[in-house]
Amino acid sequence: MDKYENRAMELESGIAAFETKNFAHAIKLLSPIADEGNNEAMYRVAIMLQNGLGCQANTEKAFEFMGKAASNGYPLAQHAFGFMFFEGECTEKNIDEAIKWFTNAAEQGLMGSATTLAMIYEEGKLVEQDLEKSQYWYKKAGIEKT
Repeated sequence: MDKYENRAMELESGIAAFETKNFAHAIKLLSPIADEGNNEAMYRVAIMLQNGLGCQANTEKAFEFMGKAASNGYPLAQHAFGFMFFEGECTEKNIDEAIKWFTNAAEQGLMGSATTLAMIYEEGKLVEQDLEKSQYWYKKAGIEKT
C-alpha cells in the first residue's frame, strides 16, 4: 500500500469517525490530512475546532481551515464559511461576506445556501429587501413561492 492509498483510507476512516460523532478519533485522523490541504478534512476539522468537539476549541484555526476549503471551491465549506460571517462566529459579522460565500455555494447547487439567500432578501433586515432576488434564489432551491 502506498502513501496515497494509506491517506485515502485515513480520510475515509476520519470521515466515518466524524459522522458517527467519534470526534476525538476523527480529529486525530483528519488533522494531518487537513494540514496537507484536503478540503473534506479541512471542513470537518474546522467544525470540530469551532465547537470543541474531540479537542479544545480553536476558533482562529477553525476560521482558517474553513476559509481555505471554501476558497478551494468546496461547497459545504463555502456555506459554513458564509454562516461564520452571518452569525459572527470565529470572526466579525459581515453580511456582504456571508452573501458572497452563500452565493458561491448556491451556484454550485447547495440548496441550503440558495434558501438562506432567498430568506435574507425576502426579509430585508440585513440587506435592502429584494423580492426579485428572493424569488430567484427560492427557485434555485426548488421552492415555489407566490
